Amino acid sequence: MSEVAMVVPHKGGFSFDLCRRNEMLSGKGLKPPSFLKTGTTIVGLVFQDGVVLGADTRATEGPIVADKNCEKIHFMAPNIYCCGAGTAADTEAVTDMVSSQLQLHRYATGRESRVVTALSLLKTHLFRYQGYVSAALVLGGVDVTGPHLHTIFPHGSTDTLPFATMGSGSLAAMAVFESKYREGLNRAEGISLVSEAICSGIFNDLGSGSNVDVCVITEGHVEYLRNYQLPNPRTYISSRGYSFSKGQTEVLSARVTPLKQKEAVAEADFMEE
Repeated sequence: MSEVAMVVPHKGGFSFDLCRRNEMLSGKGLKPPSFLKTGTTIVGLVFQDGVVLGADTRATEGPIVADKNCEKIHFMAPNIYCCGAGTAADTEAVTDMVSSQLQLHRYATGRESRVVTALSLLKTHLFRYQGYVSAALVLGGVDVTGPHLHTIFPHGSTDTLPFATMGSGSLAAMAVFESKYREGLNRAEGISLVSEAICSGIFNDLGSGSNVDVCVITEGHVEYLRNYQLPNPRTYISSRGYSFSKGQTEVLSARVTPLKQKEAVAEADFMEE
């Protein structure tokens, strides 16, 4: 009786098949896609009445500033907001998807969304893609169990902290938090500390810049302070305006095409009596 060869699936360990393939392709002159550096500073802290989130407003495409005043604090639920760092498309798509799921859950239950529900949905989705969805998130909100602040890494791991920073400017912002944060901060102190942390990221990280956005979440109330600080005002104004008087642009040719209006003929249907 002839033996039948069976293909045994790989069990455990790391498979180097793709590494060998990539090495072979590189030897034939194919360049692998390069890593695109992204930059952001996002922070959050818990104060005595709720949560304060903060973010800068610079969006980059490698060495290019694509947007000087983008929004990085995303709506998740009326009592939950989320700051996003990484690839802008990934952060917006993930937060919008989970926000719609929370809305459907509120429709089905008639209850306010809980922060832990948003946390579970976000980290489950990110863990499924093992870091290939480039979304680093700072999730904050206030529900029936009190204020909550979580960080979610692109590969799906999470932390629950009284203050948190993420993004390329996170180290500069964390230096401010570790030196000045204390328990029992009031609202004004929390906003001031978050703004200072974001400014530290703006001035010490090339990927972060422009303005400071702040979101204050308390029980039953959310205040989104768009462009709360403008630490980088425009220092020059063009002396020459760009308004041109009429007739400055030469007309090379002109053609007028008259439109013919079609007459609509109404056809009457006669019914037999």
